[in-house]
Amino acid sequence: MTLTDSYKTIEASAQGIYTEKRSKFLAFALPVCSVEEIKEYLDIYRKKYYDARHVCYAYMLGHERVDYRINDNGEPSGTAGKPILGQINAHELTNVLIIVVRYFGGIKLGTSGLTVAYRMAAAEAIASAAVIERTVDESVTILFEYPFMNDVMRVVKEEEPVIVTQTYDTDCRMTLAIRRSLMSRLRSRLEKIETLRLE
Repeated sequence: MTLTDSYKTIEASAQGIYTEKRSKFLAFALPVCSVEEIKEYLDIYRKKYYDARHVCYAYMLGHERVDYRINDNGEPSGTAGKPILGQINAHELTNVLIIVVRYFGGIKLGTSGLTVAYRMAAAEAIASAAVIERTVDESVTILFEYPFMNDVMRVVKEEEPVIVTQTYDTDCRMTLAIRRSLMSRLRSRLEKIETLRLE
């Protein structure tokens, strides 16, 4: 069973190429975090490969892997976006956009041929990408009095959250981020410190 507080994505953009009966399929796997970012990439690739017959894609966003979209861009329905998404799912990836650009080679591939070609092109791009695991983090902001700094820092040292921000005025204020599954233990340890308040 996969943990709900981690997900797999790609570290950097990667590409693959697949050729079938003189048709060329250029595949690009790109790490993305938002629909806006996806739209920007699609604009860039459509302009760059303006002379291509089809620019098809699929994407998956979010650690719950429920926000996705496919686009066949004029290919027969289900022959492009779906097999590309199939590869994203087969590798359990998210926060990824795969664009496949097709240059027609003059020989029709038929629907099954197209499906295989788009799947293989997407697989090539994923194969050349570095797949990494990221954690789903939550953050908490705490307020405490300066004399209790050592108590707080002891918990921080042992539980190893990331210190996102910290300010020391009359009250000390710190925002900590940690993997979701470890948050409740961190919170309960912090709550035991005198004068400390969780925001």
